[in-house]
Amino acid sequence: MSNLSYKHFTLGVEEEYMVLDPQTRELTSHEQKIVTEGHKVLKDKVKAEMHQAVVEVGTDICQNIDEAYKDVSTLRNVISNIAGDLGLWVAASGTHPFSHWQSQLITDHVRYNQIVNELQEAARSNLIFGLHVHVGMEDRKMAVHIANSARYFLPHVYALSTNSPFWEARKTGYKSFRTKVFDKFPRTGIPDFFESIEAYDNYVNLLIKTNCIDNAKKIWWDLRVHPFFNTVEFRICDVPMTIEETIAIAALFQAICAKLYKLRSKNMNYIMYHRTLINENKWRAGRYGIDGSLIDFGKEAEVNTRVLIYELLDFVDDVVDQLGSRHAINLVHKILEQGTGADRQLAVYDKTASLDEVVKYVHSQFLV
Repeated sequence: MSNLSYKHFTLGVEEEYMVLDPQTRELTSHEQKIVTEGHKVLKDKVKAEMHQAVVEVGTDICQNIDEAYKDVSTLRNVISNIAGDLGLWVAASGTHPFSHWQSQLITDHVRYNQIVNELQEAARSNLIFGLHVHVGMEDRKMAVHIANSARYFLPHVYALSTNSPFWEARKTGYKSFRTKVFDKFPRTGIPDFFESIEAYDNYVNLLIKTNCIDNAKKIWWDLRVHPFFNTVEFRICDVPMTIEETIAIAALFQAICAKLYKLRSKNMNYIMYHRTLINENKWRAGRYGIDGSLIDFGKEAEVNTRVLIYELLDFVDDVVDQLGSRHAINLVHKILEQGTGADRQLAVYDKTASLDEVVKYVHSQFLV
């Protein structure tokens, strides 16, 4: 089966950044100036988000991980320079260590006004920063198959991305508090298994018909078959602190998809687990990051999270060279050795007892 092609597993990466006042280190509105200036250079690759202290960027469709690296790196550099010219900072963390959402302005836009009107405080308090990775699929039928199987690995990759240990000046005890904030939204978390793309479309259509949603983009699961593109979109991760971490995680998601595709081509399937079981692992990953243990459902036992991540790297090993992503996948080892963004934020706090210093540190890592 070595002639199997993985060319259609393209990549798209979206990141959300914090806009900061360098003096107070607080989140601050950039009055859409970063977006306005960004449009001149990056066109529609930069956009406003619901809160005015957030800038969202998205890459082009990238043919491989090297293109994704180049694109993410360019986006971070351009946004950083524009912010600097405006006397602002940008940084990447799943939550801001001490800013309060109550004092943050909402972007005046029909869609956001509508969401705030419907979801009220859940929307206003949703001041969080995520990473979305799109992996291209040959068709939507294959997308739903891969999404079903990939659900199992979501907690493993999420553990690597944990980068939000603080919330409103409190040490939360979680490595990723971001998902705890987002859980207040409807239609979030680990999705169910869908037996076919028709079953998924029927579900979406029922929600639209009954006025639960006006379009499928209001399904905010940790993983979804994208409503408009031929992609599987991974949405579980905190935005990573560094470019390298983002690339490591994007490469891992791509490799998982390619491996599941390879199994499928041999008429093999990865075992399907209930969302209730996968949720147990998600909770552990958010609480402990890579320092805890996850459940190996096959063995029905707790296993050290790092060990399971090494097993995952072994599992995808036979596709990474064809994807041309081994150097990017190897960056996962660096996260396992140096700790996740959350571990490093906590280390700075333990050393300095200053959340100001934590923000300064996160900002200093933005272009790494």
